[in-house]
Amino acid sequence: MSATEPIAARARLMSEAGYFDENSDEVVPSPCISVCRMTEDRSRCEGCFRTIDEIRAWAAADSAQRRAIWVKLLQRAGADVPESLAR
Repeated sequence: MSATEPIAARARLMSEAGYFDENSDEVVPSPCISVCRMTEDRSRCEGCFRTIDEIRAWAAADSAQRRAIWVKLLQRAGADVPESLAR
């Protein structure tokens, strides 16, 4: 299994459940997959591909900001961005 498969699978699951829809009343879920380790160069988390700044910003972020973080981390991971996030 590649390092990107778990986060790509989580994104697909969240997209299929409607969490990324702009009109959803649901809270945009965290991309955390409980692999909380920074890369050697400290550029990102090895599990969720977020940067330290994105991890820190998450709790105070609104839905639009959370969706934007999801897009960035999926691009960083080299994973497909679900259509519901690409809009």
